[in-house]
Amino acid sequence: MQQYTTPSDLAIEDKATTVDSILRYRAERPTMPLLRRRSGNQWINVTAKQFADEVDAVAKGLIASGVKQGDRVAILSSTRFEWTVLDYAIWRAGATTVAIYETSAPDQVKWILEDSGTSLLFVEAHAHYTRHIRVIEEAPELRETLIIDDHALATVTKRGAKVDTSELDTRHADALATDAATLIYTSGTTGKPKGVVLTHANFLAECAATRNAVGAGMVEGKSTLLFLPLAHVFARVVAVGCIENGVILGHTNDIPNLIEDLGKFKPNYVLSVPRVFEKVYNSAKQKAYDGGKGSIFDRAADTAIEYSKALENGGPGLGLRLKHALFDLLVYGKLRAALGGNCEGAISGGAPLGARLGHFFRGVGIPVYEGYGLSETTAAVTANNEEHQRVGSVGRPIPGVSVAIADDGEVLLQGPVVFGGYWKNEKASADAIVDGWFHTGDIGHLEDGFLYITGRKKELIVTAGGKNVSPAQLEDTIRAHPMVSQCLVVGDNKPFIAALITIDAEAAPGWLERHHLPADTSMSDLATNEKLLAEIDEAVKNANTTVSNAEAIKKFAILDDDFTIESGELTPTMKLKRNVIHDAHKVAIADLYT
Repeated sequence: MQQYTTPSDLAIEDKATTVDSILRYRAERPTMPLLRRRSGNQWINVTAKQFADEVDAVAKGLIASGVKQGDRVAILSSTRFEWTVLDYAIWRAGATTVAIYETSAPDQVKWILEDSGTSLLFVEAHAHYTRHIRVIEEAPELRETLIIDDHALATVTKRGAKVDTSELDTRHADALATDAATLIYTSGTTGKPKGVVLTHANFLAECAATRNAVGAGMVEGKSTLLFLPLAHVFARVVAVGCIENGVILGHTNDIPNLIEDLGKFKPNYVLSVPRVFEKVYNSAKQKAYDGGKGSIFDRAADTAIEYSKALENGGPGLGLRLKHALFDLLVYGKLRAALGGNCEGAISGGAPLGARLGHFFRGVGIPVYEGYGLSETTAAVTANNEEHQRVGSVGRPIPGVSVAIADDGEVLLQGPVVFGGYWKNEKASADAIVDGWFHTGDIGHLEDGFLYITGRKKELIVTAGGKNVSPAQLEDTIRAHPMVSQCLVVGDNKPFIAALITIDAEAAPGWLERHHLPADTSMSDLATNEKLLAEIDEAVKNANTTVSNAEAIKKFAILDDDFTIESGELTPTMKLKRNVIHDAHKVAIADLYT
């Protein structure tokens, strides 16, 4: 069995919790900028004292509302400043945060509230309350629901005005590192979601290990703008890691205006999922084509990728350096400016990034350090960094983590960031953790300690001819086309591999204009347009060059509608829910084989 361990002398004290850092900052460095929050069109600093005081005030309100130590308090909201305040207030009161995506369906919310035994619920807006009112009223242990947009934090703060600070300090003194900090429910693409229990020790070990592994991205005084959903473990770890390490944290949920927000916030680092980096690349390419500069962009992209690859093979030669300098003036500088102009690098997680995008962004001067992890591992267990990076890999294990490859290729993990089990689900816990190793369900291999993820065991396609096909490489390459939004490779028990492809609605207007087609052309008409079909066919042929003939896509169909979070076909982090898509588009899939 292949195995690689990154040693660590890190020890989490028995009484350590995530709250310790904000109390220490308040006592020792009260004016230290800790967060930034939006105020109109401006971003204003929130000092350590201001944040800790607000956390204490809300925590007192939670106690006045009947929250006891060990109780579960749920947050159903998009990413915003108030989420982080509530998170720390819940911990300050000795309770456990239950994270719920604001896009969750009522049945999902019903299960999470019932399974977790949530006693108090915060929802973001009246629309969320209205949507889930039936399950809220039926939740057996839920005593109250408060609406963040309806001044929920001010409401609980007023309630807690008479609660003495000594009560908070008593609860803090009684807290243990092994206490549950949060329950994060798996996406539940098969069966009911399982509650991943992460402790304060898990969070603290993750923050310390990733600080050592990532390096420059977690240095005090740097900044990042968080836009990933805080119900996801990646965003939660980013939030806690920033506060632990003094990195200035901002929040936004205004995704349509994200580029504008990045321009104003000017983060030093961007932390995101691969789909966002794909959208940045595709949008830049589409904009170049719309402006008649498509060939320049293509040459610039090829040069960036060539330059990045050369960094791993003795460095670029004089000719390549000169070409790179030219395109830096014409293209790369504009891309960096779009991210605020201060961006030194980015961190990608949640799904495979793909070598193509990794090389492109490193080549333009924004290295994307890819990592790997799951909810069950408190986010990253491996990571690339400035000193050790191999594009296409997900890096080496962070300090204290061991990675092993089972005989069937499954990735196994051990370490202080790995969870201890699922909430009230001993069978699932026993299935997941065997002989001390967490079985991830991912397929991969190790090279010089660098982990490469090649697919999911459950996603492997086995054709009628017995060929095992991992769809990720094909899907990633096809999504590189600016008109492609999503791609699903199919072919399980079928005679050949095929694909369903969706159109990027944001890219369509420019494409229609360039091809002198009416702006009001419907998606159904666009899906059958001969010129678009020819372009997508070229993208498919390009993807087929990355695999063997037996794994190549033989047929594809372009769908009228995109896969979305709202339709239940994507997770909140933009991963494909394959079983949902298969069921929703079974006729289209069947047509590929007739």
